[in-house]
Amino acid sequence: MKKEKLKKLKTVLIILFFPLLLHAQEVSNIGVLFDSLKTHPRTKSDELNMEKALLGKRIVTGMLYPKINAYGRYEYASTPSGMLPLSPNELFSMIKDQSIPQPFSKNIFRIGAGVTMPVFAMSIYTAASKAQMLYHSAEAQAFINLQKNEALIVSSNANLQYLNALLSSLEKKKTSLATTGKMIQLQVENGRASKSALLKIQNAINEVSIIENNIRQQREAAISTIRSLTGITLSEPIKMIQTGTYQNGDFKVLEPLRKKIEADKRAWQSERQKLVPSIFLDGNYNHSMAQAYNNNLNINEDYGTVALTLNIPIFTKSQYANIKKTRIEYETSENELARMRLELSSQANELENNLPLLNSSIELYKQSIKDKKELLKIARTSYLSHRITVEDYLKYEDDVVLEKSNLYKTQAKKWQTLMQLAVIYGNNIEEIVK
Repeated sequence: MKKEKLKKLKTVLIILFFPLLLHAQEVSNIGVLFDSLKTHPRTKSDELNMEKALLGKRIVTGMLYPKINAYGRYEYASTPSGMLPLSPNELFSMIKDQSIPQPFSKNIFRIGAGVTMPVFAMSIYTAASKAQMLYHSAEAQAFINLQKNEALIVSSNANLQYLNALLSSLEKKKTSLATTGKMIQLQVENGRASKSALLKIQNAINEVSIIENNIRQQREAAISTIRSLTGITLSEPIKMIQTGTYQNGDFKVLEPLRKKIEADKRAWQSERQKLVPSIFLDGNYNHSMAQAYNNNLNINEDYGTVALTLNIPIFTKSQYANIKKTRIEYETSENELARMRLELSSQANELENNLPLLNSSIELYKQSIKDKKELLKIARTSYLSHRITVEDYLKYEDDVVLEKSNLYKTQAKKWQTLMQLAVIYGNNIEEIVK
């Protein structure tokens, strides 16, 4: 009985705490988030776009294959119609001998098959090449989108680290203020300090609590961003280690647009090539069944044709408009590439110059924090000895927190800068951060 009660209790506890387990998850490393991103609907959407582009190529290349159709047909005519073409000599021999059923009837049943295929159509080959380039563009875009989302995960996690560290620093400030408040309380009780000083300390603690609430809201926003990309809700930020750095070179982030420009160029060529003569093959087989009109005997006839057709465009007004339209689209894409290359060149140059400055600032902030902590100790002693005012002491408390905030913010900005450069140059983010 006791075992059954324990089992029931365990079941109840699991039901009660299961939503909490789902709400926040402990993740050991950033790779878990990257793996979750790869199975996320957002990534799946890019894979579907690639499949659509690949199908577009298959649709175009399918136009190069023969089209075969089978058919059945019933014909009625008010006067006897021919079941197949006849040469004059065959017709004369049938007229002389009426016992021979003549292939003419008012009611004709036909079955057969037809085949048609392009023998030479230059525009189709170019259109297939265009579809291939669109597939490569979708493939490149899927890679860039994955890189951007991985960079956003790293940046959001770095921001979460910054906010958590800032909360920890503010908690230490509250503890420090509370410790000083206790000392002031003793002085107030002994008549050596006024109650206003104690109220100012308490007000400073309240202000820290307000700031903490604002930071927790920002923290929730960072957690929400990661959850939207991975489906994972973090309870704490993940520790990250930089295991590599960016490798500059070509702007890989422009690769999808470059491939699209190639596709636009081929689309323009394809529209022009539609003015080039083309050759098509047509074949047809026909089996006809009817009652001969001259003696009502059943008759079955087979008939087949094969033809090569030369199609020469002479004047097609709308085609010239299509050519101009595709040329403008091609030139527009080229202009967009030139614009984006200039913007990225400027952005990459700024980020590369900022990165060593951020590293230098991090070291300076670390040293500054050590100095300001020492100054805070001196300020606390000076205040308790009545050599400075409570306002002056609180400034030293603020200075320590502010400098820590600057350090954590700069560390987060360094991660963000590194991720931006990795995306621009198409570096593998998973080799840069662990």
